Amino acid sequence: MTNSTAATLIRTVARLSKVSFSWYDYILFSVMLVFSALIGIYFGCFGSKQSTANEYLMGGKTMKVIPIAISLVASHTSGITLLALPADIYRYGAGYWLGGFSMAILCVITVYVYLPVFYNLQIVSTYEYLERRFDNRTRLFASFLYAISVLLYLPIVVYIPALAFSAATGINVHFITPVVCGICIFYTTIGGLKAVVWTDTLQFTVTVGAIATVSVLGVKSAGGFMEVWNKALEGERLDIFDFDLDPTKRETFWIIVVGLTVHWLGHTSINQSCVQKFLAVPTFKASVMTVIYYSAGMTIMKTASVLTGFIMYAKYSDCDPFTTKQVTRNDQLLPYYVMDVAKNIPGLSGLFIAGITCAALSTLSATLNCLAGTLYEDFISKLVSKETSQKTVSNILKLIVIATGAVCTSLVLIIEHLGGLLKLAISLGGITNGPLLAMFTMGMLFPKANSKGAFYGAIGGLIFISALVIPAKYYESQGLFKYPPKPLSTNSCDFLNHSVLPNSSFFESSNPVFESTTPVYAWNETVTNKSVPFQPHVIFRISYYYYTLIGTIVSMILGLVISYMTNKDDPPVDKALISPVSYFLLPKDSKSNGFTQYNTVTKALHLVTTDSDIDNNYVKS
Repeated sequence: MTNSTAATLIRTVARLSKVSFSWYDYILFSVMLVFSALIGIYFGCFGSKQSTANEYLMGGKTMKVIPIAISLVASHTSGITLLALPADIYRYGAGYWLGGFSMAILCVITVYVYLPVFYNLQIVSTYEYLERRFDNRTRLFASFLYAISVLLYLPIVVYIPALAFSAATGINVHFITPVVCGICIFYTTIGGLKAVVWTDTLQFTVTVGAIATVSVLGVKSAGGFMEVWNKALEGERLDIFDFDLDPTKRETFWIIVVGLTVHWLGHTSINQSCVQKFLAVPTFKASVMTVIYYSAGMTIMKTASVLTGFIMYAKYSDCDPFTTKQVTRNDQLLPYYVMDVAKNIPGLSGLFIAGITCAALSTLSATLNCLAGTLYEDFISKLVSKETSQKTVSNILKLIVIATGAVCTSLVLIIEHLGGLLKLAISLGGITNGPLLAMFTMGMLFPKANSKGAFYGAIGGLIFISALVIPAKYYESQGLFKYPPKPLSTNSCDFLNHSVLPNSSFFESSNPVFESTTPVYAWNETVTNKSVPFQPHVIFRISYYYYTLIGTIVSMILGLVISYMTNKDDPPVDKALISPVSYFLLPKDSKSNGFTQYNTVTKALHLVTTDSDIDNNYVKS
């Protein structure tokens, strides 16, 4: 078989295996979107109609634990996780599975360190804490970092499932994206947090149903769970307990557990979208249970994605679709797998694409809702009159959702032309998470930390981690980092002539570009010149799991040094702003007056104008 014939045959097989939607697939997909819109109409047009900021952003603090926990899990289980993580497990092994330890640690730290402070303060924007603990400029800087990271992340969340839907239907992605996003923006706008939570619950049910169905079919196709497990062992996919301290490796026990723990602290414990929902329940006990259920749910979803990777490896261990070029991107592997194992089951393709789209909508709606609260509280509220009615405030919040949603939808048109932006967005998450986590951690754990330390420490940390990430991403784009995948084979591909193709130079010279879309270290195979003598400095080869950790450490060290050098005239810190685990660092006569004792005219005026509200919201010690 000649190379030309082989290439033609491979393209033919790829075309034959491509899924196409039938009328019942379209019905399943459309029903999901219609029900999501109806939920928004119900909460927006009936009952309280989301007419106050508290109702719109916090659900009136009457939400139940289970729906909130499901909504949290749904909003953090995007198409990126569902499509990319299984493919990453398939190629590089199950090191990411160690993140279960990270999630348990995250739960404990959140419940004992961060949650008590946020719950006692009952604030709409988590960044309001930074103003009360430090000053307004620290708060605005933190809000700005959050808004930028969200506006870069959401277009990617939307674009990936749009690609999957486009591949399944042939409909142009430019048409799919605004229609689907428009429905999401609609129900988020008119329904507020209650619509977000209940649509998340509906969409999460569809997502779980799709993944569970595909998993069951996959296990059956592979010959049973033990066969799947044994093939994962034989293929080195379960070689995950590497205790090497080398920070430049792709995955080790310490890189995953330590790096992911800190990374997820920035995404959960102090993140506006999470804290907003943690506080939407009526009691602190319910808030704690929400964190526990969320952590357990995320662990289950990550485990399901890992097992999906095992199932795919059991299916393709001897006929790798990457090597044969039937798929060319990580995010194409799972849809290809679904096409393969379920092509004869009516409606399953529609259910699967609906599930992936649901995951994206959950993330989009939840983030738009909390971004609206952040932008209003931290920026727009400074420009409107204090006598503005709650109904007007609610309408402003809805307009913010529409505007930010439109921006994110428009940015999708740019995303498709910037192939490396996904990796850049993940790295940007590490860049912004570090300084943000440092500011909150300094404020809650170190009573001696002051506004100068928090502000300039965060800026210093941001500059340092940016100087690390930007060159690293440049070197990566030049193909100077390479992490070979676990063993793969094409020995059992029925459509290949094994006398020519196994280990042939045709496939070795035609490797596609693999773009990883998960928080696991990404790399580019396209430009790999073994004769290039240049080796990037070790600091630029550090795993980007560590970016949040590095940014946090640098920001905190700088911040604490500056604080201890400049805190001679700082007033005592209100006990309500300090985490219970650090009460021992406070003076014995420290009291909680419900506010920080400010020593400037601006802060004193703020205190006078908000004193009655603070007395009602704060828990006195």
